[in-house]
Amino acid sequence: MSNNTKAPLSMVVLAFALVYIVWGSTYFFIQNALKGFTPFVLGAIRFVSAGIILLLICRAKGLDIFKWRQIKIAALSGFLLLFLDNGMFIWAEQYLPSSLAAIMASTVTLWFIFLDKRQWKVNFSSKKILLGVLIGLIGVVLLFWERLQLIFHTGFKKEQLIALLMLTFGPSTWAIGSLYSKYKSDKDDNAFVSTGWQMLFAGIIFLVGSFIKGDMQKVEWAHLPVRSIYSLVYLIAFGSLLAYTSYVWLLQVKSATIVSTHAYVNPVIAVFLGALFGHEDISFIQIIGLIIILSSVLLISRIKIKWPIKRKAQFTP
Repeated sequence: MSNNTKAPLSMVVLAFALVYIVWGSTYFFIQNALKGFTPFVLGAIRFVSAGIILLLICRAKGLDIFKWRQIKIAALSGFLLLFLDNGMFIWAEQYLPSSLAAIMASTVTLWFIFLDKRQWKVNFSSKKILLGVLIGLIGVVLLFWERLQLIFHTGFKKEQLIALLMLTFGPSTWAIGSLYSKYKSDKDDNAFVSTGWQMLFAGIIFLVGSFIKGDMQKVEWAHLPVRSIYSLVYLIAFGSLLAYTSYVWLLQVKSATIVSTHAYVNPVIAVFLGALFGHEDISFIQIIGLIIILSSVLLISRIKIKWPIKRKAQFTP
């Protein structure tokens, strides 16, 4: 397939659907998994398992998975994306509602705009992009306005304040890792090989951390809640193998700003899951927030940005 080949529209739509919908559900499943696993153990099992599975699939397909330059880039981007950002969110969800975590995650779009120096001219000159980002943030706040009022009225404990600080700066490491992976990767690097190494390296760091903290001994392996086990399997299969690989691939074929709109849609999915499985009511103000968020995503996604780097449209490993 030529380097100039554009990604098939059907593949782009499928990848966005996975990133939008599946990642929106991970906040719910992470909290369920934490009922039985500690944060470091959860991260270790999830990412080591997903990384090994994906690399074995790539190898079975005849792909070269031992390109040293690609491995080095994947190691650093995996540390930034999965260990720092995802690790902070996993830890924070022990003390804060998943809904608040979803709100803080939505700021990643702002970080992309501020940190993507190569696209400053496009991002800051496009009124549609800036307006879309502002509208999206307003929609997210409206979506969780009632819950935010309750959280702030009841006050924060020390651990909750630390968790809030983590969620404030965590998305910046996600943006840095994503941009590093996007611009440093070679045009011939397979996205799925890179993803496999990212997850494996992040998982190994989580594993080391779990032994240092003694987290392995804290897990009651003989009495793990069934929902924690099911949630872990879901996070490995859907959250990592499907959604995360789709995200890395999308970064190769689409603007980072457009791909980051998942941060606005994910809270919408979180609200629907709360309504379906948590028996939570959806208020009128939340419906307004949902409409505003979807409008912002449509506005930003209509922007066509030409990238100087051509990528191979390889969606399957």
